[in-house]
Amino acid sequence: MNKNEKPYPIILASATLLLFLIIVSATASVATAQSVSPVATYAYITNSDDNTVSVIDTATNNVKATVPVGRVPEGIAVNPDGTKVYVANEYGNAVSIVDTATNTVTATVSVGSGPTGVAVKPDGTGICDKLRQHHCLCN
Repeated sequence: MNKNEKPYPIILASATLLLFLIIVSATASVATAQSVSPVATYAYITNSDDNTVSVIDTATNNVKATVPVGRVPEGIAVNPDGTKVYVANEYGNAVSIVDTATNTVTATVSVGSGPTGVAVKPDGTGICDKLRQHHCLCN
C-alpha cells in the first residue's frame, strides 16, 4: 500500500465482517420445517428467557403457537419429514421433543450437562446433541 492510498477498503471490509459476526452471534436459534403440504411452512424460534419455542407461520408472519419446553432452550432442529422438533435445553440438561402436528412436548430426554445445540441425522434416524463440554451425543 502506498503512502497516499487510504486504508478505507480494508477498514470497511473489517467492519462489515465484524458486524456480520455480531448479528450471527446475537440471533436466536431458528429451525424451519415444511410439512407434506407445501403451504404449511413454519419457523421454530427458541425463547431462552421464557423457556418456550414460538411456532411462526412464515406465510403470515404470525405466531401460531408457543410451546413450553425445558429450562433455557438454545439449539433447535427439525427432523427431515417435519413431524418433530428437537430443542436443546441448556439449563435443563435435556432435549425436548415437540410433535409439530399438536405443538406439544411428547418426550423429554436427559442428556449431559448443558446442551447448547442439536442436529438431526440426515436420514432422520437419530439426533446429535452438542454439550457445553463440546461432546456430541448421537442416538
